[in-house]
Amino acid sequence: MKFPGRRKLKHYFPVSSPKLPLPSFDVRPEQDTYIVGLDQTIVDVIANVSDEFLEKYGIGKGLSNLVEHGKADQIYQELVQNQAISDHFAGGTIGNTIHNYSVLADDKSVLLGVMSANIKLGSPAYHYLCHTSSKVDMNHLQGVQGDIGRGITMVTPDGERTFVIDPGAMDELNEQHIPEDIIAGAAAIVLSAYPLRAKGQPIQQAMFRMLELAKKHQVPVVMSLGTKHLVEEHRELIRQTIHDYVDMVAMNELEALALTGHSDPLLAAEATLELTDMVLVTAGPEGLYLCGYTDKSVRRETTNPIKSGSLPDYNQYEFSRPMQRERCKEPVKVYSHIDPYLGGPERIKNTNGAGDGALAAILHDIAANHFHRTALPKSSKHEQDCLAYSSFAQICKYANRVSYAILNQSAPRLSRGLPEKEDSLEEAYWER
Repeated sequence: MKFPGRRKLKHYFPVSSPKLPLPSFDVRPEQDTYIVGLDQTIVDVIANVSDEFLEKYGIGKGLSNLVEHGKADQIYQELVQNQAISDHFAGGTIGNTIHNYSVLADDKSVLLGVMSANIKLGSPAYHYLCHTSSKVDMNHLQGVQGDIGRGITMVTPDGERTFVIDPGAMDELNEQHIPEDIIAGAAAIVLSAYPLRAKGQPIQQAMFRMLELAKKHQVPVVMSLGTKHLVEEHRELIRQTIHDYVDMVAMNELEALALTGHSDPLLAAEATLELTDMVLVTAGPEGLYLCGYTDKSVRRETTNPIKSGSLPDYNQYEFSRPMQRERCKEPVKVYSHIDPYLGGPERIKNTNGAGDGALAAILHDIAANHFHRTALPKSSKHEQDCLAYSSFAQICKYANRVSYAILNQSAPRLSRGLPEKEDSLEEAYWER
């Protein structure tokens, strides 16, 4: 798999020269490095609308609105007639994340969810497959008779995004389509809080089955929170799920406020660390925060300028590597922050998916740690049982760069990888 950082490749010519035989011990399919994502499979439709259009259909501006199929289809048909639709994309916060992971890593990921058994040209399922990386393994999807979900992202003149969700059959995923062997072999699993609102639907039971299997096999669990409205509506269930199963939470500053009551991203992250081991908070033009734990004996001081905010000197140990709190003899909280890459794009073409891109970068680093530990278990990098390969500061750089790439394009999914990261003194330290 590709790995963040500069690597030199050697090319041998002429190609007719005999090649060295590949050692059989290098071919270990049972040691594949991959992540698994569970998602409500959905296609995003991007449209430009007026505030009056939202009022006409009683759609709450800036929120994620679940709408029954007939009404959603009526909205869609009017958008088509008005030529208001700019594009169709494969969607879903986890679908976006694992697609971006596979593009960044140039390696396998596994998607669990539903897919139309009969796919027609122009159908939601057709658009989903067309816009998903071939590296995403869909062999474990559950076939359903109906359509997958359709999400209409309506952008008003002020830039606010409003979501209309037509669930289709996306919540029909059942427990029988959560394969234990796939979960057990994963470097990490990633899911969102959205299935928690699907009360009485099979996907909620499937989600908890996945969480139980991850806990049984000690696979790190990463959860994205979705939207502020979702967190406000199901706050206690979400907090309990995080406490019981989740190793890392990813959220924006509004979701962090809804979860913790703190408007300051740093204080929100600190409060969330009482529930989980690692926290990503994306804060728009303020940049992003990555927080977690490390053991006191292996904490590393930064050589970057010291920052103070609601917490004094909070980034002092950002050159430390993330660890699960239960793996630390003396756990210490670590905080890192980074401003938007190059100040952010001159013109932001799309904000949908920037957080998913940052999360994909972090998952890539977690998977790289799993790959390195499997390949070189006696490496000094694994004397401590760390959650990720790089430090908080280095992961921030990578996540920030991927977010920039998403903001600088008109789609929530990467079409190609990024330029290799710049080397740094801190990275060189960990390579020793």
